[in-house]
Amino acid sequence: MSVAIVCAALLGLLVFGLGLMVSLTRGNTNLAIGHPPDPAHRLHKLVRAHGNATEYAPMLAVLIVLVGSREPAAWMMWTFVAATACRYVHAAGMITGATLAKPNPLRFVGALGTYVTGLALVVAVLLRS
Repeated sequence: MSVAIVCAALLGLLVFGLGLMVSLTRGNTNLAIGHPPDPAHRLHKLVRAHGNATEYAPMLAVLIVLVGSREPAAWMMWTFVAATACRYVHAAGMITGATLAKPNPLRFVGALGTYVTGLALVVAVLLRS
């Protein structure tokens, strides 16, 4: 199994795993729709983590599979792994932080890494097209 396929699958697992966590938390809190406006509330953090993951993970997965299908250089495979890890780090920062109202180092590192690796993947697709 290629690194690209594993990374794309892990990004899918992140999106669906966060979605499941939101659903389970909704059941435990009896909130069928929406979330409390309190950025420290667990459901609020989970909904935002899931929303953010669904904004970035699909495009990263597409780019990873595109680049991975063209016999990428070894450094690009490390970029796949870094992009995937950054999405998990970002989600962890959103969920484990005390509140979303304050900066969190994990969220910062995850977001920065997502932008850097995402742009590298875009360039790799364009250069190989």
